[in-house]
Amino acid sequence: MFRQIIVALDGSERSKNAARVGFDLAKLYSGTVTLVHVPHGETAAFVVGAVSGYHAAITKPSLEEIEKAGQHVLDEALTIAADVGFEAVKTHMPHGDAATEVLLHADEIEADLIVTGRRGLSAISSVVLGSTTQRINHLAKCACLSVV
Repeated sequence: MFRQIIVALDGSERSKNAARVGFDLAKLYSGTVTLVHVPHGETAAFVVGAVSGYHAAITKPSLEEIEKAGQHVLDEALTIAADVGFEAVKTHMPHGDAATEVLLHADEIEADLIVTGRRGLSAISSVVLGSTTQRINHLAKCACLSVV
């Protein structure tokens, strides 16, 4: 049923939960998980700050810092995969609009399921469904699962 699963990551705890759910479902259905993270300055500032004391309010991260933070997000999810004994994992880190890039990649690999965290890193997301998740759920050509 769910043989090609995409897990969209933003570095939040909810996206890490989404990764765990994606790995569990892929194990159940003997599927593959593709971890997709679309790095941006805002999320990079959060990740780099959490890792190295970066001061997001003062300085905008460089492209190199954005790339490094993006890889850190993917590496955290790969660690989760290793912890649960799941090996059929691929990664994809495009640049652009997160929802658009996730949906494009889902079409490319003919995904059966896209798993996202219900809310992401932005402050307003604590009140409503995250706009990236909302767009993915609305526009995807496959099943979607939003995880808390």
